[in-house]
Amino acid sequence: MRLIQQNPDIHAYLASSEAIDHWHPLVQETADTLWASTGDAYSYAEAAFEFVRDTIPHSADSGDPRVSWRASDVLSTRNGICYAKSHALVALLRAQGIPAALCYQLLGEDDGSGLVIHGLVALRLPGREEWSRVDPRGNKPGVDARFSLDVERLAFPVRPELGEIDHPELYDAPHPATLKVLQESADRPELWRNLPTSL
Repeated sequence: MRLIQQNPDIHAYLASSEAIDHWHPLVQETADTLWASTGDAYSYAEAAFEFVRDTIPHSADSGDPRVSWRASDVLSTRNGICYAKSHALVALLRAQGIPAALCYQLLGEDDGSGLVIHGLVALRLPGREEWSRVDPRGNKPGVDARFSLDVERLAFPVRPELGEIDHPELYDAPHPATLKVLQESADRPELWRNLPTSL
């Protein structure tokens, strides 16, 4: 699949916003700590990915009812669903000058029912012309997402025969459908009932 920049300006994928608040002191401190233990863009990107994947539980796995949507809040509460965890990883990547995008899949249950939008991240390291998708959702039995630039190791490869879709667009900001549901849900059960089914 050919990934498509929604915004042709690469600098848009370094910008900060209310959700991707990489200017926030906690995001900066976390990024600086991770960079100090790595020292180059590739190692840093992998460390940031593993940090978000492994140290911030997906709230559906942990049972945490809180809903976070700002990157800084995700890092502070150590909690979030796929959209929120993607915001955190994008913020950490952009904090060290690595272009990062939000991207999405439409995924369902094993019988094809319950299709909802799933969020993940694309990044473009210095010296590379291609974007690479990674999924910081968090691993569990049956889910084994890895940091891999050349061969995708996502949490959920799509199954087109069940109506699942890989959306090729790379967004420089959270899609309004995903951001709205995060901001308007009082808790995770409400969020779960209102997950978007399309972009």
